[in-house]
Amino acid sequence: MLLTTAVLINVDYEILGVVIGNKVRAVHVGKDIMAFLKNLVGGEVKEYSELMKKVRQAAMDEMIEEAKKLGANGIIGIQFASSQIAGGMAEIIAYGTAIKI
Repeated sequence: MLLTTAVLINVDYEILGVVIGNKVRAVHVGKDIMAFLKNLVGGEVKEYSELMKKVRQAAMDEMIEEAKKLGANGIIGIQFASSQIAGGMAEIIAYGTAIKI
């Protein structure tokens, strides 16, 4: 169970701790050039959209694996944070509270 809510009402659960997934990815230099050109004319920059989608999923997968190691069968209070490390590089952090219902 993956939830963004921080509290479960009418459900008994044990809090196992904070779990974090962190990934940094970069786009290929050719895609970075295409994204730069797209930025000049406007519109969706698909190269970066795809990059963020993949990085977000990888960070979430890492967070889930960390929760499983703790014996969790759920994560509540899931949040994401992102930052740009350099041009064409993105870091995503996924974090939440591992629980056992």
